[in-house]
Amino acid sequence: KHATWHPEVLKQVIAAGHTLGSHTWSHQNLSRKSPQEAKDEIEKGMSAVAMMAGTPIAPFFRYPQLRQTADLKAYLAQRNVAAFSIDIDSEDFKIKKPDVLVRSTMAALKKKGKGIILMHDLHKWTALAVPGLLAQLKANGYKVVHVRAKDTLATLPEYDAMVAAAVQPVKSSNARVISAVVQTVE
Repeated sequence: KHATWHPEVLKQVIAAGHTLGSHTWSHQNLSRKSPQEAKDEIEKGMSAVAMMAGTPIAPFFRYPQLRQTADLKAYLAQRNVAAFSIDIDSEDFKIKKPDVLVRSTMAALKKKGKGIILMHDLHKWTALAVPGLLAQLKANGYKVVHVRAKDTLATLPEYDAMVAAAVQPVKSSNARVISAVVQTVE
């Protein structure tokens, strides 16, 4: 749903050369949903991101709260969608000081030796921590890899229609200016 609020952000991410995957429509714990409700959340999320990006996206997915079920894993496999998890949680939802966030994340990474780090781009302190984290990764011999999909995601027409019907034009009275959503950190 958030993808529909500022589609220009998705377009900027793609224009910068990044790979774009999806999450869900409303970030709910899918393990507590019926199988059909969970599939609806997944499919509407994929349709919304692809529609707002204006181009096909990668068949990459991450479960909200990392909650998955065997049935949902099988469903994504049937759809040829790769589900990503994490190895290290930066815990940036509670560590709000960039320098502490970098130290904590690096300590967790050194214990694991390698892996996928979860960070949330909606926190300003996380954005401020990224340059320091990247410098520490490089200084310690780690490599950041760009995961690219072999094929693009094929969204399902019925979910594309649901998303198109749900998308309402943003009214100037309730719209957030893009500068409130996107911040460039040097």
